[in-house]
Amino acid sequence: MKSLRRRVVPVLLAALAALPAGLRAEVVDAGDNGFTVRYVATVPVAPGRAYAALTEVGKWWDPEHTWSGDAANLLLEAKPQGCFCERLPGGGGVRHLTVVYAAPGKMLRLEGGLGPLQGMGVTGIMTWTFKPAEKGTSVEMQYVVGGYRPGGFKELAPGVEPVLSSQFDRFRRYVETRKP
Repeated sequence: MKSLRRRVVPVLLAALAALPAGLRAEVVDAGDNGFTVRYVATVPVAPGRAYAALTEVGKWWDPEHTWSGDAANLLLEAKPQGCFCERLPGGGGVRHLTVVYAAPGKMLRLEGGLGPLQGMGVTGIMTWTFKPAEKGTSVEMQYVVGGYRPGGFKELAPGVEPVLSSQFDRFRRYVETRKP
């Protein structure tokens, strides 16, 4: 056990040190039936402005993680039954997530499976919360995925986490600089 701790602790500390200031990311839990990832950062703007930036998803989402290869094809309608959708060439499209709860400046909750999760027997709930903080707004994004997947989710969570961590960091940078 001590040997494992000696190897794991330095790796974890190095990973935490590599995160941008004020950004916390983690796999909260991973098991046979699902996983949870969570990201928290403080941004130097009011909650309403941070929330509005979230809805401008086509300006900060990484185009490498779109079906079309162009983030400008993304749209997020922040209203119940609103779509986080993507236009595809030839008139096609993708519904990535559906809005199930919208409270401007406070919370946006979406339901669905992102990317390859879409083709699995799973669903996800992504919740963005915005709370006033001393130096702006504390933004938290949590994505809880559950359902059936042969072999469980323990091996899937570590693959999803860095992708969403990168998206969350792009969002944070966009809020701060208007550039992802």
